[in-house]
Amino acid sequence: MVPLARLSAAEAVFNALRADIESGMVPVGSKLSSEATLAQQYGVSRSVIREALRSCTALGLTVTKTGKGTFVVASKVANDLTLGQYSARDLTEARPHIEIPAAGLAAERRTEEELDNLRHIMAAMATETDPESWVALDSTFHATIARASGNKVFESVVADIRDALAHQSETLNMVADRQHASDIEHQDILAAIESGSAENARTAMARHLDAVGQALDSILNS
Repeated sequence: MVPLARLSAAEAVFNALRADIESGMVPVGSKLSSEATLAQQYGVSRSVIREALRSCTALGLTVTKTGKGTFVVASKVANDLTLGQYSARDLTEARPHIEIPAAGLAAERRTEEELDNLRHIMAAMATETDPESWVALDSTFHATIARASGNKVFESVVADIRDALAHQSETLNMVADRQHASDIEHQDILAAIESGSAENARTAMARHLDAVGQALDSILNS
C-alpha cells in the first residue's frame, strides 16, 4: 500500500506548490528550490517531487529548463494545458473524431488476442497503485483499441499522441482525482467491445471522453 501514500504525497506537494504560486508567496519569475531540496523539505522522494512539478508545468504555472531549474511563469492556471507537443484543447477536439469510431470498429473487428490484451491491461489498471505505471497502462489501453480497429490511420494517430495522453492522465489524476472513474469507464468500453456491439462501444468511449473533457474544464476554470 506504500504507492498509495506516494500518490497522496504527490498531491499534497502539488497542492502546496500551487497554493504558494497562486498566492504570490512564490512570485512569478522566481526559481523553485532544487528537486533534492524540495524532497527534503516535504519529506518525500525526488520522484514524488517530479510528479508534482510536471503537473505545475502542465497547468502553465512553471517551466523547467534543463540544467537551470524550474521557474514560476504564471500566478494562475493557464486557459489550456501543455501536454508535450499537444495541448489539452488539441486532444479534446481531436479525440472524439478518432477514438469513438475506432472503438466501434474494434467491437466488430477485434481478434481474441487483442481482446485478451485489453483484459490484461484492464486487470493491471484495476490493481495498479503506482501513478506513473497506471498512466502508462491507460495510454496503452487506448492504443490497443485503436490497433484493434483494424484501421491503420486510427492506430497511427493514437500512437502519435500516446505521450500527450499519458501527461494528461497524470495531471487529471493528481488535480481532479480521475483514476477510479477512468477505471469504471474503461470497464464499460471493454465490455462493449467484448459484446461485439459497435454502437455500445462508441457510446462508452464517447462518455469516457466527455468525462475527461469535463474534468479538464473544471481544472482550467477553477
